[in-house]
Amino acid sequence: MSKLTYIRCGDYGIPNLKLSEQPETSIGKYGRMRKSYLKEHRPILYNQLLMSEKLYPHLIEIDRTAQERVETMLPHMMEVAGVTEELKACDPMRWVGLMNTLKAQAEEIIQDELIYK
Repeated sequence: MSKLTYIRCGDYGIPNLKLSEQPETSIGKYGRMRKSYLKEHRPILYNQLLMSEKLYPHLIEIDRTAQERVETMLPHMMEVAGVTEELKACDPMRWVGLMNTLKAQAEEIIQDELIYK
C-alpha cells in the first residue's frame, strides 16, 4: 500500500485520495440513470462502488445490458401490437404513436428490472 498523503486545510489534514484513470468510454442514458439512482437512493452502495473503482464498469455494464434488452424486446412487442411497415406506409402518425408507446413500455420494464433495483 502506498503512503497516504494529506493536504492541510486550516487546522485539518484532508487525505489526498486519487482514483486511477478511467477509460474514455462514455456512459449512455441508462448508465447515467443508474448513477443518479445510486447517488440519490443508495448512497452507501454508490460510495462503495466509487471508492473500489467499480462504479464506472458497473455503469457501463448496466447501460450495455439495458440497450441490448430494449433492442431485443422492441421487435417482439412490435409484432404483438401489429406495428408493420404497411402501417408505417398507410398511417405514419399512428405508427409513430404506437412506436413511442412501445418504446416507453420497454424502457419502463428496463428501469424496473435494471436501473431501480
